[in-house]
Amino acid sequence: MRTPVHPSRPPVNRPALRRGALMALAAGAIGLTALAGPPARAAAQKPLRVCADPDNLPFSNAKGQGFENKLAEFVADQLGEQLSYTWWPWQRGRPRRALRAGLCDVVIGVPGEVGGVAATRPYYWSSYVFVSRADHHLGDISSIKDHRLKHLRIGVEEIHGNRFYTPPARMLADVGLADNLAAYPIEGPANTSPRARIIADVAQGKIDVAAVWGPVGGFFARQSTVPLKLVPIGDYEEFSTRRIHFGLVGFQFDIAMGVHPGNEALRRSLDQLIARDQPQITALLQRYGVPEVVLTRLAARIGRSGGQAE
Repeated sequence: MRTPVHPSRPPVNRPALRRGALMALAAGAIGLTALAGPPARAAAQKPLRVCADPDNLPFSNAKGQGFENKLAEFVADQLGEQLSYTWWPWQRGRPRRALRAGLCDVVIGVPGEVGGVAATRPYYWSSYVFVSRADHHLGDISSIKDHRLKHLRIGVEEIHGNRFYTPPARMLADVGLADNLAAYPIEGPANTSPRARIIADVAQGKIDVAAVWGPVGGFFARQSTVPLKLVPIGDYEEFSTRRIHFGLVGFQFDIAMGVHPGNEALRRSLDQLIARDQPQITALLQRYGVPEVVLTRLAARIGRSGGQAE
């Protein structure tokens, strides 16, 4: 049972870089246990209040079709709590504002390094990717510095009017390819899946390659009738801590759940759940086409911090 809550929408601000695309994939049956139970039990359950975007596939939507919706259902069921949504369109500072305002208990997907939020251990690590048509034979392009990009039209996500928002867009501009970039706004009318258009244009040959957050590329590429190729953007060691005039860049991010700072009981419960049920969570992500990368690096970080992400 889900009880939607509809707070007033805050003013639109530019989103934070580290969330990036941080930002997903074919909605369908997923093999995780959905929240269910007799009315008498549900009435006695404490609600688990989750903040989620009502129209942001592949992550979440009001119909419960995103992988973060499915994960929220799984988490609530495993904790024995009733799932309640606060619909809050994603924008800069959303996790911090929503949690501080007491509108929800948990945000299912936040970068592990996000400030103002108590993050759990990560439950996946993904990368920005290049997406191209398989028959165009560009699938071996994995570097921002590949000379062939100088002759290609490159799609990037535009967020609140800023086409240089995402890390790959910033880096492509920094190496002199700003004029090659085609901007695709992620905002649009309700139920239009604006994030799908950039991948559709790759399939139709309107652009040569798209540089998008892996879950977005993986989800919509799976829906394409034209075979597409996804390749993680490399250059990790060189660019992950490099500051350019657009800001700090990086292409790979660990994704965790976020709770209000100080709510250590819930954070510990979620840490335990992620550690125990990681195979089921990974299976869910795979069903949605989420490309996971550098698992050895993630394991090393967890190991150094004694079982939790640094």
